[in-house]
Amino acid sequence: MPEHSSSANSANILLSHMSAEDFSLLIPHLQAVELPLRMHLEWARRPVEYVYFLERGIASVVTRSTGGSNIEVGLVGREGCTGFPVILGTDQSPNDTFVQLAGSGQRISAQNLSRALNASSTLLQLLLRHVHVFGIQVGSTALANGRGRIEERLARWLLMSQDRANSDTMAMTHEFLSVMLGVRRPGVTDALGSLSQLGLIRAARGKVTIVDRDGLKAMCRDIYGAAEAEHLRLFR
Repeated sequence: MPEHSSSANSANILLSHMSAEDFSLLIPHLQAVELPLRMHLEWARRPVEYVYFLERGIASVVTRSTGGSNIEVGLVGREGCTGFPVILGTDQSPNDTFVQLAGSGQRISAQNLSRALNASSTLLQLLLRHVHVFGIQVGSTALANGRGRIEERLARWLLMSQDRANSDTMAMTHEFLSVMLGVRRPGVTDALGSLSQLGLIRAARGKVTIVDRDGLKAMCRDIYGAAEAEHLRLFR
């Protein structure tokens, strides 16, 4: 069981923004965990067992069509937590959530978090703000998938990953990106090539390095930044 003197000690933004009173409701039940690559944090249509507050790494929320194809609908990193169904008063969703970039964090059982939320309206309000920001992110993802070119969608995804990874270089394969973006691998290859030729990234085997963040943001236009601005407004 981890030792915490206050919520301010956590690298997770949600935990760090909790009052001492609200954080004290979680302390007895928080457990430090490693989050290896591809670890499932939530399974579609199964009750959520644990809610994870990430301190390092990235988790992907992925939806699956009846034909078996997957597409990412959102990312969670140290800015937030998983377990949206629990926060909203239910126990499961049709989406999978798994670790996209290995890291670590704190977890609490869904049952214990529900008890804490029932005991504190301010804790509930804080976590609902995170769900609100995630909803804006999902809306931007829908806009990107519906109107953005593959290059623009890739640029947005790289920016979002960089925001959470705190690194310019991220490990990722073409196959992985094809699932995240919902496109075929040749489309990912072409998009990476285009961004490389523009001098925005460097793509090596299994790794992508962001060279020009401002250039990527300019390419994204209005499909990146709405959720990020709202998060800054609520959690600055």
